[in-house]
Amino acid sequence: MSDYMHQGQSSTAHNVTSEAVAPESTHPAAELNYPDLNHPMENQDPDSSLSDCESVVSSARSGTSLMPFISSGLTELGEGDRACRIIKDRFLSWLGTHGVDVTVVAIHQSSFSSVSARARAQVFQVCSHAVQAKGSGDAANVRYAWYAVSREEISKIFSYGFGFTGKPQNSGLYGHGLYFAPENHLIESAKFAPMDRDGLRHLLLCRVILGKSELINFGSQQSHPSSEQYDSGVDDLLSPTRYIVWNTHINTHVLPEYVISFRAPCYFRELVRTPKKSREQTSPRVSFRILIVELSKILPPSDMKLIVKHYKDHMRGKFSRRVLVQKVRQITGDSLLIGIIKDFGTKQSGA
Repeated sequence: MSDYMHQGQSSTAHNVTSEAVAPESTHPAAELNYPDLNHPMENQDPDSSLSDCESVVSSARSGTSLMPFISSGLTELGEGDRACRIIKDRFLSWLGTHGVDVTVVAIHQSSFSSVSARARAQVFQVCSHAVQAKGSGDAANVRYAWYAVSREEISKIFSYGFGFTGKPQNSGLYGHGLYFAPENHLIESAKFAPMDRDGLRHLLLCRVILGKSELINFGSQQSHPSSEQYDSGVDDLLSPTRYIVWNTHINTHVLPEYVISFRAPCYFRELVRTPKKSREQTSPRVSFRILIVELSKILPPSDMKLIVKHYKDHMRGKFSRRVLVQKVRQITGDSLLIGIIKDFGTKQSGA
């Protein structure tokens, strides 16, 4: 887990507007560090920053409710374990920015002790090198990502891999595959984690081979890369909140390593629906009605017809405002949107 822990939390560039998100700063994936079964944390940074949310960390151990994890080749990390401390700190920090009060109950790590688990790890390593070779030396783009699971699914995934249920893996919003949340978009997975009978929710922290990603539009029925040059999909090329791993790749391009079990309020999903702003809004805002008027002066009628259709569908509740923003950005491009919004802000300020 060295490339995740050593790199630290990915920073996000300051947004020019609340609608047009600036590109995230991305760190190139280091050469894949095959899980060291004896010293998995040997390359960790002991000076990682501490969270101001530490007071919510549970001092109680997980007890017997998570014992089935042990039989699936998972080992519970102790409070003094460096990996446990770093994962817990970042987990609480990211949720803390949304004003969510949670308690981390336990963190389990795959020991890769069974023959099948070691084989899956070796396959993952081989595929990462294959993706890199296909990209003419470009990095395999291995990232850490979150995946929400039920307690019953965890043991089956670590024993048999993904896709064991035969049921659809998602609602088909961005094609047919597994959706993972980038490491700094933890909230996108956490809010979908179901509560078990003991009141706990669970997330997997996985390594994911992204390779070269392509943009997958909302409502896509895609089930595999559109061409051999692509390996995965994203919902936004600039600032993705979803990594899409196709069903054909889920047991070769994904390596689950950690399970984070946490306790959150029963109204957790409602609580995190609207992110809490961590700083005062300083960039100008413009309503969609005004934006449509301004865009109509520049864009061709065919583009405006599609934008108006998306806006009406949003107003009818077919999809969220965030999805509407993504659709408009795909049509206009960020440069045009930013220019219009800046000009509007200048006019509003009387400059």
